[in-house]
Amino acid sequence: MTQTTLPPLRAFVLYFLKLGAFGFGGPIALAGAMQRDLVEARGWISEADYQEALTLAQLAPGPLAAQLAIYLGYVRAGVLGATLVGVAFILPSFLMVMGLSWLYLTFGGLRWMQAVFYGVGAAVIGIIARSAFKLGKATLKRDPLSWGIFLAVAVTTALTGREWISLVLLGGLLAWALKARPWRRTSAAGLAPWLLTGIKGAVPAATAGSLLWFFAKAGLFVFGSGLAIVPFLHGGVVNEWHWLTERQFLDAVAVAMITPGPVVITVAFIGYLVAGPLGACAAAAGVFLPVYLMVVLAAPFFRRHGKHPGLKALVAGVTAGATGAIAGAVIVLGRGALRDLPTALIGLAALVLIWKTKVPEPLVVLAAGLLGLGIYHG
Repeated sequence: MTQTTLPPLRAFVLYFLKLGAFGFGGPIALAGAMQRDLVEARGWISEADYQEALTLAQLAPGPLAAQLAIYLGYVRAGVLGATLVGVAFILPSFLMVMGLSWLYLTFGGLRWMQAVFYGVGAAVIGIIARSAFKLGKATLKRDPLSWGIFLAVAVTTALTGREWISLVLLGGLLAWALKARPWRRTSAAGLAPWLLTGIKGAVPAATAGSLLWFFAKAGLFVFGSGLAIVPFLHGGVVNEWHWLTERQFLDAVAVAMITPGPVVITVAFIGYLVAGPLGACAAAAGVFLPVYLMVVLAAPFFRRHGKHPGLKALVAGVTAGATGAIAGAVIVLGRGALRDLPTALIGLAALVLIWKTKVPEPLVVLAAGLLGLGIYHG
């Protein structure tokens, strides 16, 4: 379609509610669905507006699919549209994760649930490895500088077992300095206790504040794929704050894989395990609120400055570093998930399926869970 038709705001928001409830496949698949449905099939968004939205989502930190959806909401109805679309897109997967979190917290000690996650955790490692490869292939290409940043961050993450945000930022600054050459330019009291009860029991209200602040900082370093947040979360949630064990963290990533909507919704599961329903809300708000504010504030000015070569160089370097962190996280998380021959085989099978076939990731994860159930009980 060459002409666009302005849809009713209700129908526009309802589309994103459905996409958040039934959209699988990660950020690239969700972005493709928006382009297919809103630009090609319905003509609600022009190709130029979509490409502009996609460029902003790639340039700015934050989960790509959520940023893209919020910007398209802004194109349709300004701040109101951005707000309604953002809530509609995120809410379905958030509610699903809340339900899964309650089940995990309530029945996590049962043998059948341990058996399911025995297989799922192994499959997740294969999926993350494939994601690192795809993201690297799409962003690094044949740029020696990007590959150097990628390898430096990947090796450092794998060897130290933690993520160095300073290295990722340094990679971005290095790419900006070498490519843009700026020197050549002249120019809680009274709350019901269950609201703050996590896997270790009731926690102080201040813990929800800590979750909000931690995830707000983490969300600012997610470029492109929602899985980019995994290595950053691992260092803080497991190693620094000791909120979750290695096993519980892998389970949180697995939950994100089997629910629709943005992958980064895994933060709600983590928040729930740490501090109950309020913890889940604080974690989700910490990740998505900065994304919303960034899009809404940047949108009016982006058409004038979005094509600046310095911005593109900066983000190319940061993306290379973030991709390296994902690759390093495969080794770090794999030490805990691939603990014996069956889990190693499940992880390898998941990697091959994702790599060589078009089997959806949620089906691979569910199949791994069933395999784990059979092996664990066997």
